[in-house]
Amino acid sequence: MTVQTLSDVEFGAELPVFDPDTSLENVKRFCMAAGWMGPRFTDHEAARKEGLPGALVPGIMSQGFLAAMIHRWAPEANIRNIDTVFRAPVIVDQAAHINGVVTDIDEDSGQVEIDLTVTNDAGETRVFGTASITLPG
Repeated sequence: MTVQTLSDVEFGAELPVFDPDTSLENVKRFCMAAGWMGPRFTDHEAARKEGLPGALVPGIMSQGFLAAMIHRWAPEANIRNIDTVFRAPVIVDQAAHINGVVTDIDEDSGQVEIDLTVTNDAGETRVFGTASITLPG
């Protein structure tokens, strides 16, 4: 369900799961645009030589996925902030699933708090955080 206004939001509502594109091609495109062509993001073997399990999805790209998920659910949302904790790397070419749940609604300010998680197919939480958004009344 897409929400347009604050009155469309329900406490405890789960946002539709979003499975972002974590393919090497997409990550390379992001890194090229950001000027971050380091091999830890763009080359699995080079990342493994650094002791990593594979190429990493950059943290700021993961945050972008969180914002994209929110805007799929609430296109009119103004994202005030997204606070994240990176528990483990999000690995390129591995499925990621973004979940969100509404944890607070302030009708006076129009602000909504959303808890967010990024998990992999094994159900391991890789990233979690909270977003604060505002919506039109």
